[in-house]
Amino acid sequence: MSATDDFIVASRAADGDSQAFEVLVRRYGKLMRFVARNVLGSDDQADDVVQDTFVIAWQRLGTIADPAAVRPWLMRIVTRCAIDTLRKQHPQVTLDETNHLPADEASPAQQAESRALNDAVAVSLLVLPADQRRCWVLRNVAGYSYHDMAEALSLPESTVRGLLARARKHLIAEMEAWR
Repeated sequence: MSATDDFIVASRAADGDSQAFEVLVRRYGKLMRFVARNVLGSDDQADDVVQDTFVIAWQRLGTIADPAAVRPWLMRIVTRCAIDTLRKQHPQVTLDETNHLPADEASPAQQAESRALNDAVAVSLLVLPADQRRCWVLRNVAGYSYHDMAEALSLPESTVRGLLARARKHLIAEMEAWR
């Protein structure tokens, strides 16, 4: 079932198939942890948020309008849970380094290059102001629209666009050597 498309897997999970839901957990768990980790800056909190997200997803999977869109739906839930956790604990928390891992099938050389690239992106992200970093992660990792980012961060959409533009400009300059 792991090769089955999201529509079928999510539909079966929505019907109560725990094995189908397990496929979703395996398929998107690492990405959700990456998003939560970058919003929260803590592995422990990220694990808790991902776990909470999967509990919410299991309970609400039957309400998803388009089962094929389960990935962005999960990304919205994990991001909202992470932001809610931030709001409860700290008014200003920055994102920390990324832990994006290369694919298991890659050769050692490809894995080393992927890790080096990820490290370079992580360092570039670390020097960004927190709001720019959050916007970049929400847009480029979680796939949020400008409207959704503005809503999640409680900022005007024009501010989100400006923050994201400045983040992109910085990252383009920082990552020039990787082109």
